[in-house]
Amino acid sequence: MRRVIALAGALAALALVPAAASAATPVPDRIQPPAGHTPFLTVHAIGVQVYACAATADGPKWQFTEPKAVLYGDRGEFLGSHYVGPTWELKDGSQVKGARVDGVTVDPKAIPWLLLKATPLTGGTLAPTTYIQRLATRGGLEPAAATCHAGTVGQQRWVPYTADYRFFKEQS
Repeated sequence: MRRVIALAGALAALALVPAAASAATPVPDRIQPPAGHTPFLTVHAIGVQVYACAATADGPKWQFTEPKAVLYGDRGEFLGSHYVGPTWELKDGSQVKGARVDGVTVDPKAIPWLLLKATPLTGGTLAPTTYIQRLATRGGLEPAAATCHAGTVGQQRWVPYTADYRFFKEQS
């Protein structure tokens, strides 16, 4: 219960802090979808990036395992969730999975902005999705390397983040 309360507090604080690189920051060319694709939906995510301390050949290291986020519309209405895959799922049951194409670090204090190639998993709102951009990120960075050691292998860290996800479809 304490973890949930602490997470909720951290997320609320993160959401109130002005972003160093906001949605007003121009989207770098490297993460633009190819010509012929147009945005049709933007959602706002509030959640965590989950990291696990794992034993590797080079010693213990933090490894990203999954995102866990709630998706909201412009008026704060619940739209769906974002989870391992990475997968986005809306209230209508539509789902899309993404695969990283490229990324750009816009703010060194936040996870990179990304372009992902989409694979729709169902019909519904997300069915026409061809590409997804992750923009206006805050937080979510991997924990400090020194916190992953032999004594913490197997442990997870949930790092609060926010982002905007823009969904694209092929122009008709």
